Amino acid sequence: MKPWLVLLSCLVAGFAVAACAGHDWATPAELVRAAAGDDTMRSRLLLEWRLPRVIASAFVGALLGLGGAVFQGVFRNPLAEPYLLGSAGGAGLGAAIALLVPLGGLPQSVMLPLLAFAGAWGATASVVLISRVAGAVDAAGLLLAGVAVAAVLAALRSFLMLALSDDTVNLQVVLSWVLGGVQTPTWAGLGVLALISAACFGLALTLARGLDVLGLGETMAKSFGLDVRTFVALAVLAGSVVVAAAVAYGGLVAFVGLAAPHVARWLVGPLHRPLLPASALVGALVVTLADAIARSALPPAEIPLGLITAIAGGPFFIFLLARRLRA
Repeated sequence: MKPWLVLLSCLVAGFAVAACAGHDWATPAELVRAAAGDDTMRSRLLLEWRLPRVIASAFVGALLGLGGAVFQGVFRNPLAEPYLLGSAGGAGLGAAIALLVPLGGLPQSVMLPLLAFAGAWGATASVVLISRVAGAVDAAGLLLAGVAVAAVLAALRSFLMLALSDDTVNLQVVLSWVLGGVQTPTWAGLGVLALISAACFGLALTLARGLDVLGLGETMAKSFGLDVRTFVALAVLAGSVVVAAAVAYGGLVAFVGLAAPHVARWLVGPLHRPLLPASALVGALVVTLADAIARSALPPAEIPLGLITAIAGGPFFIFLLARRLRA
């Protein structure tokens, strides 16, 4: 019970700090007045702009933590991460296509998440296929295949940006996805994000037992009656759905999917039924605080969210990699 109390307390405190943070910091009393229906301009700005942005950041972080936990479980690799495995890069390429390529008049709000999902799933499947064909299915093999696929996807995305950006607005929109940044949704849009997040969470929880069994090894998993090949394909598909949802709303945010499951594992252990929700809570806390820093560190400018998480997550990844290599 204690780890959950700690996680929830930290998330509430982080949410309060993030709601106050910004170019013009708000006080807790101003937030209470805004939530109570105060009709002043400042209260309306807090209610219609800052609070939805903070809540959306929490959902994006939860999705990234959830996706990272699923990928680490299905690949049995604690260094697996949506960004490093190319999944986030594939989703980013799909988002760039949706933003830059005319698609027969189909609404961008529909095509962006669909193409982000297709890109995330295709990139992850490519990494797995390349590593298996090369006979390198260990951590290093997956990471090298992920780096290669991510590099190709980044090059394709850059080519699209150069070739198809017909005005400054389009280029800025795509750059916002590449560098990472949560867009402020309407309350209706936030409701859609909440439904998507709940569906992703439920989908991930259905994989919990299979991920625990798979962690014992493929031979042992088969003896428990798990169809390993089918389960891995479904789990990769589910992880891609989660990552695509996060990228569609938050762009390319690095290392949250790597760090959140590790912190959660230290708190609640390796079993996936508690690990998945704990990873979501840690991811929500990390992105909420990182977005607060992005909005308030260099006023009036805003630092891209992906830069904040990369600066913090890069050393964390190096620490994990060094510890694994020493082991």
